[in-house]
Amino acid sequence: MRGGDEQTGELFSYVDLEARVRRDHPLRRIRAIVNEALSALGREFAALYSPIGRPSIPPEKLLRAMLLQAFYSIRSERLLMERLEYDLLFRWFVGIGVDDAAWDHSVFSKNRDRLLEGNVAAKFLSAVLAQPKVKKLLSTDHFSVDGTLIEAWASMKSVKPKGGSGEDDSGEPPAQDGGRNAEADFHGERRSNETHASTTDPDARLYRKGRGKEARLCFMGHGLMENRHGLLVDACLTLADGHAERVAALHMIEPRADRPQAITLGADKAYDAEDFINELRSMKVTPHVAQNTNGRRSAIDRRTTRHGGYAVSQRIRKRIEEAFGWIKTVAGQEKTKLRGRDRVGWAFTFAAAAYNLVRLPKLLAAPK
Repeated sequence: MRGGDEQTGELFSYVDLEARVRRDHPLRRIRAIVNEALSALGREFAALYSPIGRPSIPPEKLLRAMLLQAFYSIRSERLLMERLEYDLLFRWFVGIGVDDAAWDHSVFSKNRDRLLEGNVAAKFLSAVLAQPKVKKLLSTDHFSVDGTLIEAWASMKSVKPKGGSGEDDSGEPPAQDGGRNAEADFHGERRSNETHASTTDPDARLYRKGRGKEARLCFMGHGLMENRHGLLVDACLTLADGHAERVAALHMIEPRADRPQAITLGADKAYDAEDFINELRSMKVTPHVAQNTNGRRSAIDRRTTRHGGYAVSQRIRKRIEEAFGWIKTVAGQEKTKLRGRDRVGWAFTFAAAAYNLVRLPKLLAAPK
């Protein structure tokens, strides 16, 4: 018989959220890994909060909600809270009940900023990788490094001469009909990081990706990947300049080079600099860096290229672009929506942890 078109639901529901999520849903495995990592960070969370006062949003729930924001490409906290209001899957993953109200987006953002103080993003990444089932997937001998540009949340019109009042110092009166986004002509104007800075985000730097490319306000994100399964084992963000990639690479690889056996580090042509190569060799790191012979002599010679492992590293190192592609497109970090190096760096490192979590269920389920 035909069912009735009822317009109202039942007053009470007796179905648990756990029963609403299918047993083979990929978020189930991710949630188990996340919960174990968050449990290991309990002391770090406790140190960030006062023992007295009104309870805040639990940091565990904050981080789970932010992971969903990265997984599902939700572009703002306002939309995340709206989705959390009606999506049972989101409520189950975050850990709030069916009858609990979602948080206000401004309250969520305010509580999220507290996690910046404890460098929680880097600790969360380490806690995920430190789990025994995950640790056995990681290579301790072979790594790759690379950098990528993160566009700042600032317009080129915000770039003003340093030392001024932040307004246009040309002496001309402001346009009467241009509004706050008036037309601007930058032709013939010379601007550099030494003489100009953004009034919107002073930490952002003008950076040109290559010859013939326009300069943009950017940060530079860096990732260190282990070569066995292509998981990111470290991530950081620096100011954008020509030496940032090599300095960050040395900073990330140094703790892993403290061992009797030499390790390898794959990288592209941008890392082919003599001082960088010599620094790696002094740390017992074999530099599997692509040779840059464009009008110059490469710092990589036959001592390195004659070995078969060099060709293998050159092939595998390109997989780090997959991680950067996911972080920038899916996790929304191609153009950050935050301001300041610390906040942007926190989001970039957290997105690197989210990338690992997306890949881990398949890696853990693969036959050994």
